Amino acid sequence: MGTWSKVGKMGFIAGGGPVNWFPGHMASATTAIRNRLKLADLVIEVRDARIPLSSANEYLQSLISSKRRVIALNKKDLANPNIITQWTQYFDSCKQDCISINAHSTGSVKKLLSFVELKLKERIPKEPTLLVMVVGVPNVGKSALINSIHHIASPRSPVQEKMKRATVGPLPGVTQDIAGYKIAHQPSIYVLDSPGVLVPRIPDIETGLKLALTGSVKDSVVGEERLAKYLLAVLNTRKTPLRWSNLENRQEEKPGSEAMVDKNNIIREPFPRRTAQSNPSDVRSFEDISIDVQRALHTTLSEFEGDLEDENELESLINKQLKALRKAFKIRHRSDDEAFIKVSKKLLTLFRIGRLGTFTLDAVPS
Repeated sequence: MGTWSKVGKMGFIAGGGPVNWFPGHMASATTAIRNRLKLADLVIEVRDARIPLSSANEYLQSLISSKRRVIALNKKDLANPNIITQWTQYFDSCKQDCISINAHSTGSVKKLLSFVELKLKERIPKEPTLLVMVVGVPNVGKSALINSIHHIASPRSPVQEKMKRATVGPLPGVTQDIAGYKIAHQPSIYVLDSPGVLVPRIPDIETGLKLALTGSVKDSVVGEERLAKYLLAVLNTRKTPLRWSNLENRQEEKPGSEAMVDKNNIIREPFPRRTAQSNPSDVRSFEDISIDVQRALHTTLSEFEGDLEDENELESLINKQLKALRKAFKIRHRSDDEAFIKVSKKLLTLFRIGRLGTFTLDAVPS
């Protein structure tokens, strides 16, 4: 599977100390979900398209496998499209329904709903009420999906019966209570949201790091710098930065078409209002920042003459890259420890919003 698939086991990453992956409220939610699953007519299992296997909830697989199930690979816009096609073909070969989606795209969610309706059609004449349950690990987009379903379905429902929007937050595990939402009549169809649940025991450090890198585990649980080193190790062993050689000819986006980020890692609207105290250099576009970051990583890897499969040499390269990224992010007047944490946070942000490219971290089984 290649060196990149084992980087989580390298000493400078795995040696950061034990990780408590399983918060208490997730343990209690598992029981509630298990009981509610008995009532579900169909299960939508939402997974992250960047980690189609790692984002599966192993603890619930035995219960889900006996149900009508659709695997929704969400955040397809952040995943490698070619690899996602291979993944959907793989699930198809396993006779498992699977569809890749973007939960924020109305067209994408409509396609999923049509697919779900098709799977329920044989049961619809028999039951006056049908339950569709949405499950998945934290932060794979369950609540965003339910909000989109509500947006699509609400015009069909009487005003007095329109459901409340599900809570959506940027942090894993924000939806802690199971709630039901009516989305259709004749027959009545309810979508049940559920808390994100991680397995009580993540099988290996690699799986845990992938979940953390894609946002299913809070950064503070793993440590931002450890997570950033894991990301850099993956990028380097895949030799991804070497493909960023033509940065100067990249077409710039039109002014005002993107958000901005300031030195405090705060996302701002395009063209933020200036004040007498503001410094014009305090605000740079994501486009400018991502180009500087990619250029720094390309340069450091291009100049690297060591062995990427040698753990010590790879660690040395990553430490050099962290220093180069400090300059790329223009982080000054801080201690090294403080600066590297700041670098790590900004690098993880760029990865998660797709500014470093599209990635699928799980390899398709042979």
